Amino acid sequence: MLKIERLNFSYDGLKVLWDIDLDVNAGEIVTVVGSNGAGKSTVLKNISRLLKPDSGSISFAGEDLVHMQSHEVVGRGMVLVPEGRKIFPELTVLENLRMGSFLKGARKERKKNLEWVFSLFPRLKEREKQLGGTLSGGEQQMLAIGRGLMSNPRMLLLDEPSLGLAPLLVKNIFDIITEINRNGVTILLVEQNVYQSLRIAHRGYVLETGRVVLTGSGENLLNDEHVKKAFLGM
Repeated sequence: MLKIERLNFSYDGLKVLWDIDLDVNAGEIVTVVGSNGAGKSTVLKNISRLLKPDSGSISFAGEDLVHMQSHEVVGRGMVLVPEGRKIFPELTVLENLRMGSFLKGARKERKKNLEWVFSLFPRLKEREKQLGGTLSGGEQQMLAIGRGLMSNPRMLLLDEPSLGLAPLLVKNIFDIITEINRNGVTILLVEQNVYQSLRIAHRGYVLETGRVVLTGSGENLLNDEHVKKAFLGM
């Protein structure tokens, strides 16, 4: 579904990504893990066309994305849930969710998708008239994911969904990501929480200083000695 080949990117002449090769098959959860500053979020921003790569190819369902605008990528069915949630604090929960269904196709499915979001996140249903800015951090993360689902995505790009959450909420968010995937949404997940993300992933990539240094199944990477030593403190 998603194929990246020899992706290179620089910020103001400073090289950040080096020859990244990455692919995601339909129906998979694929995770990109690494420490802060490894380039994980930069990969997602290049895919979603918030940034323009120096070189390399990015294709989605066989279609070239490199020369598209961000809204065109969303129109193809790929939706980014950004790091830091980026909800609309002055809008209610329901208004935030409705903002996610601005595409014509998503508007037709709005009622069905809203019911699905509320089934995944009952807390949002309880707070549908509450302003987004008054929600807790965990509730705002639920809202950000829910807003992404309102676009009726084929693939969801998740950027650090567990960042800043309490440990109990972290497990809950990853369980919900698994449930979303079971419902047919392909997921590319970027995370610093190496254990939880590899636990649910079909496959993973380990990124260090802008380079892919390891790839394999989630289970194999969790058992890899380098991953254990570098990220799991084992």
